[in-house]
Amino acid sequence: MSPALPDHVLRELGRTEGDADSLGLLVRDQDTRRLVLLRALLDAAGGAPATVLPPRRLSRLRQDWALLEAADRADRTAARAVLLYPLAGPWAQRCLRGLTAPGATAGLTSDLDHLSALAAAAAIRAGLAFSVRLTAPGGGLLPLPTLGALQTDPGPVDIAFDGDRLTLRPGRPAAATVSVHTQPDGTTSSPDPRWLPVLSLAAVLPGARPVPLDDLDPHRTSGSGLERHGLSGATNIDDAERKAWTRSWSGVEPLLRIGGEHRLTEAAVLLRCLVPLGPPPGSGPTGQGAAHCSGTRREAFGAVLSSKPATPAYFASTLVHELQHTKLAALSALVRLHHEDAVPRHFAPWRSDPRPFDGLLQGAYSHIALADYWQRFARGAERVTHRDLAWAEHARCREQVGAVLPVLAGSGALTHEGRVLVNEMIALYHRLADWPPPTGHLARAAAYVSTARVIWQQRNGSRRA
Repeated sequence: MSPALPDHVLRELGRTEGDADSLGLLVRDQDTRRLVLLRALLDAAGGAPATVLPPRRLSRLRQDWALLEAADRADRTAARAVLLYPLAGPWAQRCLRGLTAPGATAGLTSDLDHLSALAAAAAIRAGLAFSVRLTAPGGGLLPLPTLGALQTDPGPVDIAFDGDRLTLRPGRPAAATVSVHTQPDGTTSSPDPRWLPVLSLAAVLPGARPVPLDDLDPHRTSGSGLERHGLSGATNIDDAERKAWTRSWSGVEPLLRIGGEHRLTEAAVLLRCLVPLGPPPGSGPTGQGAAHCSGTRREAFGAVLSSKPATPAYFASTLVHELQHTKLAALSALVRLHHEDAVPRHFAPWRSDPRPFDGLLQGAYSHIALADYWQRFARGAERVTHRDLAWAEHARCREQVGAVLPVLAGSGALTHEGRVLVNEMIALYHRLADWPPPTGHLARAAAYVSTARVIWQQRNGSRRA
């Protein structure tokens, strides 16, 4: 067993659970990796040739870094809310590639400009007075990550912060100053319509941090390959949609609690922001149907990307689903779970394409958590229609997991940690049978999985099923 991960923690995670201390091990490891990534970015900039990073540009980067360090000294927790923000991960990786990979310098200048915005946001959240000139990119928005964005024309914007009030003055002639009120938790407000604050959703538990619903960060979906994974693109939401998200979110906490206290804990510990996506195909022109899409990104630890869920119940189940991916990806970074190759060859009832072993493990892990969640939901639901829907979801997810567990259990390439994890998943799978759904649900779920297998085999030929 890895010294970084006690045995009882791995067993908790194998059951798709984990208390605050256990999940905290994953969080601290991911946070350390982010800080190392940022330091690698600074070192790569210092070693980059002048043809990649001109001296003037390097000097500005070092000024931005100095402001970041000053903010970190002033209030480490506040400053690191920006440095460790999920959407800073894809940006940092993109910059590092631009500085180190031959032929990857396209867009590097504008990417590095974003460091100025990150440094300013960190200083604001740390309550550190400063003044700086930023450059608004094309597209009409100058973002201050975690805080909001200024609608303005491309060009210079002078920013000043006195420890309480933020002022932004676009460089174009006769442009009026935008005044913004800031709070220590990162919420902002302004009477000026040019300032667009990041919407902050209430914390799921007392003492936890609010959850930003971020439709402004320019790196929220960059490089994610959303279309390849069947997801819709990022979207900006209007006031009506913000109210709809807020209403749905307000019903999530009691529904997560139905799934057990561990579901609330993982949301409170792991979820750092939500990124709204457009409605998926087939959901109707207004996105009001039950169909939705969601995803996570390994490089954006703590972010969940999702189209607007139709109901609080689907919102809660989306979080259960996606936070298992967050959890397992972080665990896989901390300890090796298997030595299987990455060839896509395996049947997964929730996908039409062959999956690599790791993708199969990820999918089974998230679906067994859903099977457990929907079973608890069904047992606690008061309305017949809610119970029936929950039992149907439970049965489908459990049958899907049952179809792939033999492949996972039969792998000879699992590490000791991987074997413990899979054994706990198998134990959970069998415990779910202690409360079978009403007659008919399992038969329909079995038929669903059987049909999915036939279609998969027809589409993918001789690949392993």
